[in-house]
Amino acid sequence: MQQLIVQKADIRAMRSVEGEVPELAEGEARLAIEHFSLTTNNVTYAATGEVLKYWQFFPAPEADSGIVPVWGTARVVESRAELGEGTRLYGYFPMAEGLVIRPKPIAPGIYACTQPHRAGLAAVYNTYTVVPEAPAREEHLRALLQPLLATSWLLADWLSDNRWFGAETIIIGSASSKTGLGLCKFLAEFEARPFRIVGLTSERNRAFVEAAGGCDQVMSYDEIAALPVVPSVYVDMAGNAEVKRVLHTHLGDALKHSAAVGTSHWEAFRPPSDLPGPKPQFFFAPAQVAKRREEWGPGVVEREITKGWKRLASTADAWLDIAVHDGLSAALPVWQRLADGQASPREGHIIRLEGK
Repeated sequence: MQQLIVQKADIRAMRSVEGEVPELAEGEARLAIEHFSLTTNNVTYAATGEVLKYWQFFPAPEADSGIVPVWGTARVVESRAELGEGTRLYGYFPMAEGLVIRPKPIAPGIYACTQPHRAGLAAVYNTYTVVPEAPAREEHLRALLQPLLATSWLLADWLSDNRWFGAETIIIGSASSKTGLGLCKFLAEFEARPFRIVGLTSERNRAFVEAAGGCDQVMSYDEIAALPVVPSVYVDMAGNAEVKRVLHTHLGDALKHSAAVGTSHWEAFRPPSDLPGPKPQFFFAPAQVAKRREEWGPGVVEREITKGWKRLASTADAWLDIAVHDGLSAALPVWQRLADGQASPREGHIIRLEGK
């Protein structure tokens, strides 16, 4: 079975290896991956693989390497579990041709993987949902946008849950990213909001963010010194340490919260030290899911997230171009572009192994 691995010390270094095809034990099912998406979100998984335990989901054959998790759809091709062959599942997969899971039904059409090495990891990444056949574009949009816009929705919900930390300005770093753009759009939906939405991006992506909508103002990283010094929140999608330093220094105590979400600028990431203002805190989306499940009851937050991402996805023609690549090896050059920060914000990549 072909799988792609990266060097943990240099996530640019990805290569193809042949993995073993284990025999199924009682209670297990073998999946053939049909397609998956590749975005800068996957670069964040790799850049934070040790800290946030992303490497633990799909152990690599070599200790110094990791298998990058992806979102997509797979089909059951062999089963010794309560999951029939031919069933299609959407969820969290390795960058590989297939996967063995130990499925446990937790709700109609929803299964949790109970493999021992995945015990204790975030439930949202261990959950698989039965999905019917759908038109290719619908399936590709789900793989590309559901995980990213789910994070956007949860960020907006978390900010609202914390009463915006008293901010008059919410600043989104790397607003050209799909998660950043989604957050801008979800925040803009709040009626009578007490804050302005400022999208930070590179000068080359300014026109894209302005055209996509959702921001009250779009500024380049070079314009941070022009931000008004008022109570503010910074939501950082990129992890660029120099941008964070400049922004914290400029806003100082006016910065009421600094949230770290992604590390698309992974090479410029360094753990923050001695920054003015609040210490940056990592936002972990599964924690907000768990909180809302406890408060709202089972299934409610998932339904709200689904309504939200589908609402934004309905406008995707205006800001997203989907490129489909055939074969697992086709992921290698796409990964290189993403890891090097060369991808256009309009790009959405689907790696198709079989089917649509």
